[in-house]
Amino acid sequence: MTLAAPAAWMQLDAWELVARSTPLTIAVLLILLGFSVFSWTVIFSKWSGFRSARAADRRFLRAFRKAPGLEAVMVSSEQFRPAPLVAVFDFGYEEVERQVKARGRVGNRLALERTLQLGISEELSKLERNMGWLATTASVTPFIGLFGTVLGIIRAFHDLGQQGSASLRAVAPGISEALIATAVGLAAAIPAAIFYNHFGSVIREIGARMDDFSLEFLNLTERTLGE
Repeated sequence: MTLAAPAAWMQLDAWELVARSTPLTIAVLLILLGFSVFSWTVIFSKWSGFRSARAADRRFLRAFRKAPGLEAVMVSSEQFRPAPLVAVFDFGYEEVERQVKARGRVGNRLALERTLQLGISEELSKLERNMGWLATTASVTPFIGLFGTVLGIIRAFHDLGQQGSASLRAVAPGISEALIATAVGLAAAIPAAIFYNHFGSVIREIGARMDDFSLEFLNLTERTLGE
């Protein structure tokens, strides 16, 4: 067995290895590439969206705490519209308006609390949108890569049988395909898993902030419009 054949295979770049792959292996790589591209699209979108939401939340919360009443907050809330807290405020303010029109005051605290919780739930649903895709990518792509690995090993043994000798030249193409599929699968899964966990902590943080804000909203309502 000479070293010429292994050296030639080691000098091949990834594109040449893909070009030598079987159609089924190429299909596996394209599927993994699709998962990866869409995952990174979700990651960049979420990263930008969460950063804007958190910044807007901080600005709105400062304005809310300085406001003398709900009317003043309502007037200034439009400039903080990306903030999840603004959406929760809108839910609460609409319920306050209904009660004031019906009774002249806010007398049903329980209904107001439920309305605020509905607003929080709706905003959490928006924040969690497409998070399932990251979880799916993190859990599924390693197995798709493993499937490509199995295909490469099968090809290696098939070529080995046709060659009739246990030379590295016979098994190198299949092993190379197997390693590429494994690498691409991991490359798609690892970032998805990292950012899924990171964004999960961000969503929990924003959710906790919305829960705290609902208490501040209730306090302001009782001070200004309560019995």
